[in-house]
This record gives sequence, structure tokens and C-alpha cells, in this order.
Amino acid sequence: MPDILGMYAQSQPDKPGVIDDKPDGTVVAWTYAELNAQANRIGNLLLSLGISPGKKVLWCGPNSPQVVAIMSAARKIGAVAVPLNYRLTPEEALYVINHSDAEVAYVDYEHAPMFAALRDQLEKVRHIIVAGGPAAGEMPAGMLTDADIAAAPAGEPDVGDAEGTGGTMIYTSGTTGKPKGAVRSGPPDPELLGALLNLFSYRPDDVYITSGPLYHSGPSAFMGAGMLFGQTVIVQRKFDAEDWLRLVDKYKASSTFSAPALVRMICALPKEVKERYDRSSMRVMIANAAPWSYALKQQYVADFPPESLFEVYGSTELGVDTVLLPEDQMRKPGSCGQPAPGIEIALLDTDGNEVTGTGPDHAGEVFVRSKGAFDTYYKNDASFESNSRGDYHTVGDVAYWDDEGYLYICDRKTDMIISGGMNIYPAEIEAALEQHPEIYDVAVFGIPSEEWGEIVHATVVRSPESSLSAEEIAAFAREHLAGYKVPRSVDFMDELPRTGSGKILKRQLRAPYWAGRTAQVG
Repeated sequence: MPDILGMYAQSQPDKPGVIDDKPDGTVVAWTYAELNAQANRIGNLLLSLGISPGKKVLWCGPNSPQVVAIMSAARKIGAVAVPLNYRLTPEEALYVINHSDAEVAYVDYEHAPMFAALRDQLEKVRHIIVAGGPAAGEMPAGMLTDADIAAAPAGEPDVGDAEGTGGTMIYTSGTTGKPKGAVRSGPPDPELLGALLNLFSYRPDDVYITSGPLYHSGPSAFMGAGMLFGQTVIVQRKFDAEDWLRLVDKYKASSTFSAPALVRMICALPKEVKERYDRSSMRVMIANAAPWSYALKQQYVADFPPESLFEVYGSTELGVDTVLLPEDQMRKPGSCGQPAPGIEIALLDTDGNEVTGTGPDHAGEVFVRSKGAFDTYYKNDASFESNSRGDYHTVGDVAYWDDEGYLYICDRKTDMIISGGMNIYPAEIEAALEQHPEIYDVAVFGIPSEEWGEIVHATVVRSPESSLSAEEIAAFAREHLAGYKVPRSVDFMDELPRTGSGKILKRQLRAPYWAGRTAQVG
């Protein structure tokens, strides 16, 4: 794959490439020429440290111009980029660092202390580069800094034919156990990528704004797609709903990718706050990372151009598999769309037979065949093989088709509740409960029952100033759901635990209820 960044540095050197506009008024803006030069310096520094094509470089930090630069640098020299979730505890981070076999870590200054504390336990990392922040003298001893990057040559790194051949190894969220490194070698298939982006009508004059951390596959992939078109990228270091609106207004941001939790916070802002900012520039909102409820979509189209809302279903491992177009958002509630260009989807039962028919009674596990699928799980081929059927692969989701060929995800196979022999999918119950105006967020899962095996439990985040009771929630659920799907147990929290990509950590919510038992669902 050609060095797109280098090409734009030649053809549009003065166009803003990446902008970091902080709430305190500090603005860092790099043109395409400046971004390319910075990526070249990092690439040349990595080469001098022994990183050759195919070797792994781990990076860690909030969204920033420096993160955009390291992603570009790794691609230029054919290295395998390994993003690290900076929200992990030191113990969790250490597992990923050592498991990845990365030899160099490129770290935002805020997270340098964690790497310094872990240094004696790092098995393969030989060098740590700290980007941004205070002067080198204030950094932990023995770490490379911005000064070392600045001293590296700004010319294009020379790796011969290996340029652009690296790839990524993104660790899955770990909602059901230890995270796994999903290996994806080389650049994306150009025909597959081109057909997908054509559905979204991406344009060079679009402005992409980050809505979530770039260590997650979705935000980084769609930011990368924007840069393929030579777009300007606005990075928000720490998500804040009103400040996000400020950036959209100021820079006329027109494209993003977002998990539901962030958009829920934006739409929940007081009306008078939202009206301070022009939102009409938003042209392509990619909804994903976790399913958007119908209620949230209704809130979004009330605040933003309705024709901007697309939804995609996919995963770190399998890429984008379906697309629901704007004109279908309200017509097909609950659907994640039709197969994306070049994607083949089969629904299989527990015996591996294809499920035929339509509707919820004909649900099966989603298996995908695509040129965009990942290669394997690093050092875990057994897990890769167990989730494969020939050329088809699964991440464990269960779905059904409707009679127009639209796909509906029921839930994760591991989240399914079996109560009195009935299969119950929490996502359906969550979607129903989110229609209640006083329910801000909700997670549904199974808890143990001596009589039924499991019963349906809901953990609810109430809207501000609401005093909604468990009895009122059950009564509302009975109006919209079959009796066996109504939550038998409800508790309340101020905030649901989530991964960095926006997925609810149901395993964490379930754990207290299943403590001390030999078997636990999921």
C-alpha cells in the first residue's frame, strides 16, 4: 500500500492534518507536511532502535497528534502496531505488554510513571519513548523523549519493499476473560474498503472528529479512512460532551464513529446547552462499538441531521460486516442492516448446520466470510480455530434475518439467559427498557435461581432526579415484553462499568451474584 500520508504531504502540505484543541484554549495543529515529518522522525527513531518490518511496537495514550503520528510511523516502516488501553490497571497492562512481545513502547507522558513502575517486569520491551508533556529532565530516567524524536531524520524511512506491510494487533476488550491479540497483517483489501467507504460517501473536505479512544479498532479505523481521503482530523484527548459539541461547531466536523454511551451523554445535555452549538455540519455518524437502542437513535435524529446516521455491525476481528443506511434507521428498529459489500454471512446452529427461515425463532450464531477478517489470535490458534468453520469466523453473536434480508443481533451467545428452558436475549429487554424516559442506561443479565436456573436481572441507571422504582420498571416491561422476559430482580447504579470501547462489563456486574458457584454463565 502506498504511503498515503507522504503523498498528501506533497500534494497538500499546508492543509491541517490533525488538530488538538483543548478546553483550556491550548491548540496544537499540525499540517499534513508537519504530521508526515513527525511520523518520519518516529519511524527513523524506531529503525535505529532495532525495530525492523514485522516487529511489534506498542503505543499507549489518550487521543493526541502524537498518537496519530505513531500509528502512521508504524505503517511506514512495516511494523506491527499494538495499541494499549491506557485505562487498564498496571496488572492488566502488564499482561498485554508481555503477551504482545513488543520490543519498543511509545507512551504518552501521563502514563510514563506506570511504565517506569513496571519496567523490571517487562519481558521484551527494550526501549520506552515518552511523547509530549514536560521537559526530559522530569521524565523517569532511562526513557527516550521528544528530544530524541526531534533529533531523528525527518526524511522518509527506508525499509525497501516492506513499507506499509506491517499491520496491527489489537487486543479485544476482555469482556468475557483475558484479552486476545487479534492479528491483522498488511493493509486492508482496497476493493473491500473502497466499496464500504463509498456507502458513506466520504469526501476529502470532510472533517473527522474522534468520539472515543483511538486504541479501539473502530475509532482508529474510521479515522484512518478519513486520512485516506486527506481529511482534517480533530482529536479530543478526553471526551467531554459539551466540549465535543464545541469542536463540532468550531471546525464544522462532519464525520465520526461513536459508541452509544458517548452520544447518550451528548443528547442528554440540557436543550439550552445543545442550542449554543451548530450541529448541522454532521454528515456521517457511524454508530457502532455496541448496539445503539432505538430510543437513542430517536434522540440523535432530533439533535442532528437524520440523514447522517449510519449503523454498522462488526468487530475487531472481522471488520465491518453489515451497514444500516440512514433511510432504514426508523424503518428497521433493532436491525444492524444488510451485509456490507464483499461480506458473506451465515447463521449456524449448535451442530454447525445453517439456519434457514426468518424471524427470532430462526436465530443462529453469526459466521462471517470476508477478505477483511483477521489472521489469527496471537499465540492462541486454538481459540481462532474453535471460532472458525472453514473460511467462516465468529465472535459469538447470535442473530436472525427478516424477510427483506436485514440482520438483527439478538445478543452475545455468552450473554444469553436460559430461564426455565427458555432462551432469553438481554439486548431485547434492554432495548425495551430504554424506551422509558426515566431510564438513562441499563444492563440486563442472568442471575442464579434455584427454581428456574436463571432469572432476568436488570441493573438500571436512572435519569437525573428520577425516583423510578423496581416495581415501576417491571410494570413498564410487562407492557412491552412477554412475561418470561420481564426482570424479576432490579438494582440501581450511578454508572455502568464499561470497557474503553463502550461495551458494558456484564461479567463484572454478574460476578457478585455468581460468587462461590462452580458454574457461571459467560
